[in-house]
Amino acid sequence: MKPKFAIIGIHCPLWLESLYSITFMSTSLPIKGLINLVIVYLVWGSTYLFIRVAVREGSGFPPFAMAGSRILCAAAILFAVAWLLKNRLSVSRTELRLLAVSGVVLWLGGNGMVTWAEHHADSSYAALILGSTPIWAVILEAILDKEIPSPLLILSLLIGFMGLGVLVWPVLQKGVRADLASTVALLFAAVIWPAGSMMLQRTPPKSTSVVVAAYQQFFGGIGLVAAMVLAGEPWPQPNPSAWIGWGYLVLAGSVISFTSYVIAVRTLPITVVTTYAYVNPVIAVLLGRVVLDERITSSTLLGMVLILAGVAGVFRQRSRRR
Repeated sequence: MKPKFAIIGIHCPLWLESLYSITFMSTSLPIKGLINLVIVYLVWGSTYLFIRVAVREGSGFPPFAMAGSRILCAAAILFAVAWLLKNRLSVSRTELRLLAVSGVVLWLGGNGMVTWAEHHADSSYAALILGSTPIWAVILEAILDKEIPSPLLILSLLIGFMGLGVLVWPVLQKGVRADLASTVALLFAAVIWPAGSMMLQRTPPKSTSVVVAAYQQFFGGIGLVAAMVLAGEPWPQPNPSAWIGWGYLVLAGSVISFTSYVIAVRTLPITVVTTYAYVNPVIAVLLGRVVLDERITSSTLLGMVLILAGVAGVFRQRSRRR
């Protein structure tokens, strides 16, 4: 059965068809997968808020100290879960090297930079910048595969970059050092996260998903602790709200949402699962406004629409290639 949009002859983007299938055709999709996808929507969209709560000025939690302790604690939990599930914890040297490098790239270069940036930047601003991650992923793939992007892909990339420009320009006009540094860190994280993911896609490890995540977060946590030392961060003295943010990030952000994502990927079509790339920034913007009273300006809304439009074009191009 085709979506109603196609039946009545209206051409609509791939992401809208996927969201339509979730809303109106859920009977053809497993409830277990849909429930876990909703968890991914809510948790991944809310992590930006809780990072901001944990590391904002006066929280008492330095950025790298918060991220490092959170990731190491999550790694310990995942190792325990893998042991209880009787997963094999030993890995080969080659696999260990892959997990170490990818773990540092993802958690220090990706999550660590986001956490450091949110010490100064709004959570909604960080979420929208990171919403461009699929765009950077396609650029990296084109470079590695030495492929010339199609006209649709080029147009999608231009629209996405226009959105980034609209979002970043007001910050650049202010000329505030902290804001500029945070923007650079967020852009770096948006590029480095897909780079770390590609390491696993192109050389997939043989271990289970839980074991892979445990090792990655362990090595990423070591990298974050090293960054804490090199940055000379003071000893953490978190206030109660910072502790709440930290606990949420450990349990919901690193353990529960990861498990839910794996279940969603294994039980739902990938075009449905990847709709989290559209939903998470919207949830982050709304939560930032409601909980932290973060401003939503016309440039914020326009930038969000353009970035999501660019990402939609990227996903449509990927679907055509598949």
